[in-house]
Amino acid sequence: MEPLPTPCPADRVPDATGLDALREACKAAKDQRVAFIAVERQGPRWMVQADTLTAPQHTIDTSGYDAVREAVIRLIHAHEIRPDSFAGPVCFVLYDVDSEGRARELAAALHAALYGDLEPLTRAVPPTS
Repeated sequence: MEPLPTPCPADRVPDATGLDALREACKAAKDQRVAFIAVERQGPRWMVQADTLTAPQHTIDTSGYDAVREAVIRLIHAHEIRPDSFAGPVCFVLYDVDSEGRARELAAALHAALYGDLEPLTRAVPPTS
């Protein structure tokens, strides 16, 4: 698998649909010592997964973690993801995303936020006024 840039743009987020693809994406992240990010097809819907355990030296600052948590809450309230989705502290899963495109957008935004760039997350999930 090609090395992932950090943060990972939407078109480079691995599709981890199926056990072999999930194992390959996770192994690649571990080998590179970067935060794992992937999308996975689940029937007609998509799931976004991120995990920082593959990057043991990496830490998420409080503002990044808070921004991700607040974005997940907004997505749940907007009925874009299921209420059993979760945001950290080390694993992040967004269930029931409508389309692959939206899943990739959210995955890239989440990955950027885990690396301190909150702008993609703000664009993907704008704060409510």
